[in-house]
Amino acid sequence: MSEEKKEVVVPEKFKSIVSEIEKMSVLDLSELVKVLEDKFGVSAAAPMMAMSAAPVAAGEAVEEKTSFNVELTSAGESKINVIKAIREVTQMGLKEAKDMTEGAPVMVKEGLKKEEAEEMKKKLEAAGAKVTLK
Repeated sequence: MSEEKKEVVVPEKFKSIVSEIEKMSVLDLSELVKVLEDKFGVSAAAPMMAMSAAPVAAGEAVEEKTSFNVELTSAGESKINVIKAIREVTQMGLKEAKDMTEGAPVMVKEGLKKEEAEEMKKKLEAAGAKVTLK
């Protein structure tokens, strides 16, 4: 198996970041990815899941949906109540719940049963949030 080294051109604005990352060990990189995921409320695996799920959903449009995602589309006027509700339904810390509330639209929880998703939606809407089930 021959290993081909692809030449990557790094834009000037990212050169310092890339040079720092190149100095890191695999464990440090793993920790950095985890910190970035937590900080920005994202997952490095999410784009791959979204890409692989799209063709399946298009082919099975008739089949009833069994898994729901709860998306916070807007925190509304009473952010403090929404933060409290997010903490209650997700067991998150105060900072994470605040960041999620301020980062709307954002997925609160994924892969829930219909009843669980609707219950979570009710709690968040009672706190003043706008919520969409997907």
